[in-house]
Amino acid sequence: MNAPKVSQLLRQFLEYLEIEKGRSGLTIRNYEFYLMRFITWAKDPLAKDINSELVRQYRLFLNRIDDPHRGILKKSTQNYHLIALRSFLKYLTRHDVETMAPDKIELAKQDSREPSYLDGTDLERLLHGPSLSDTSPILKSRDKAILELFFSTGIRVSELASLKIDQINLDRDEFTVRGKGDKIRVVFLSSQARFYLKEYLAQRKDDCPYLFIRHDRASGGLGKKNIKPLTSGKAEKYESGTAALTPRSIERLVKHYAAAAGIPKKVSPHTLRHSFATDLLMNGADLRSVQSMLGHASITTTQIYTHITNQQLREVHEAFHNRKYKKENEE
Repeated sequence: MNAPKVSQLLRQFLEYLEIEKGRSGLTIRNYEFYLMRFITWAKDPLAKDINSELVRQYRLFLNRIDDPHRGILKKSTQNYHLIALRSFLKYLTRHDVETMAPDKIELAKQDSREPSYLDGTDLERLLHGPSLSDTSPILKSRDKAILELFFSTGIRVSELASLKIDQINLDRDEFTVRGKGDKIRVVFLSSQARFYLKEYLAQRKDDCPYLFIRHDRASGGLGKKNIKPLTSGKAEKYESGTAALTPRSIERLVKHYAAAAGIPKKVSPHTLRHSFATDLLMNGADLRSVQSMLGHASITTTQIYTHITNQQLREVHEAFHNRKYKKENEE
């Protein structure tokens, strides 16, 4: 049998990600995009011809991409390409396909990043935003519930968009979500989040199973009973015109209320996730607990919040270090 080209093995790898690894549809599409970029650039090489020099040249190519609309690729984006390639090579090695050893691919060094979060004043203005809007009562309730749920749980936007009503037990202040890698974790509702979720659901008159949906003007914002799903369109649509909110529409919603609140920084659902984690740490939570609540597979990911613990250490230092010397100076 002739040595296989990379393109001949790609489909098997993507199916492996779906079936064996349980990766989401979005993750699989991203991996396909990154690997197709490599295949196109390298002119679809044989798997056995992938070597350190080819990867070095590919890294140079990635580093020099200058899109007229998006500019140069960030180091993090370059690393996504390399992670996809490394995962692909690991899959080939496990299936006895001759190729380069995956551990020879090193990722580009990135500058340490600090997460963007909202302080108390900005957070309050954002959460209060829907109450001040001139939209219909059900939209005010929906949007308020969305913002409160983000801050209460630290949930990802994709997780929130896929929530269904039967997942939420409002008699208990917790429920489970299925996160990255198909991993399940428990998240907890604050009293405010529970209150506004109840208020929103009390106004719903439709049969759509999703927790957060569009409310079209044509249906008076309430939908109809006994609606049936339609298959067309990106969002799951229903005969009444209602549809589950997409992650992109939720991102726009958060951005809208941030602008209306006069918050100058860029605000996204992930900003609220960062705010959730920051609030926990500033009030004494340990990093391992925050890791569990965020659904991070590795503590390394959670350590981006060390700027918070560093601040706590500074306060401890100022309060307790060399108190005798400071007292003598004051006297």
